[in-house]
Amino acid sequence: MAAESTQFASTEFTNPNLEVLFSEKEIQDRIKELGAHITSDYQGKDLVLVSVLKGSCVFLADLMRAIDLKLTIDFMSVSSYKNELKSTGDVEILKDLSNSIRGKDVLVVEDIIDTGLTLSRLLDILGSRGANSIKLASFLDKPEPRIKTELSIDYTGFVVPNKFVVGYGLDAAGRYRNLPFIAVVKDPSAA
Repeated sequence: MAAESTQFASTEFTNPNLEVLFSEKEIQDRIKELGAHITSDYQGKDLVLVSVLKGSCVFLADLMRAIDLKLTIDFMSVSSYKNELKSTGDVEILKDLSNSIRGKDVLVVEDIIDTGLTLSRLLDILGSRGANSIKLASFLDKPEPRIKTELSIDYTGFVVPNKFVVGYGLDAAGRYRNLPFIAVVKDPSAA
């Protein structure tokens, strides 16, 4: 007997403070497109997907299944807040890679890029480790608050307005990561 699909419908999650920006179907369709593009670009290469925890784990799970190549995955966890409300730009590595990336082609997988401060520093750190190439895939790109304007995103899921968004791995105080869609939080103080 075949297992039934347990797709979440956005109607199962009701919260008047959330407004759906990208549906589950839109997300899955876009990830298939990204996976096909990455598959084409990395033919014959030793690809490592590096997920920046915690937010990108949902994107990583779907993206890696959309890539038709032999690949490996690894994880990093970094912080640049150091008990501040805004990023300091100084990156503290909380969890480093488990394996060397020397001689490999690395695709850093991020959930969202806004100012670019933390990610720019993380790319500098990874760049010193001997990889053949390092590129960037971000599920969401929020360009309006970008400070590091030279930061190049090689694979972008969606561009979002300068609003607080949650779902599909992105959180508000640790909540809403499980939503299968991206939503704008209407009142962030009530999130």
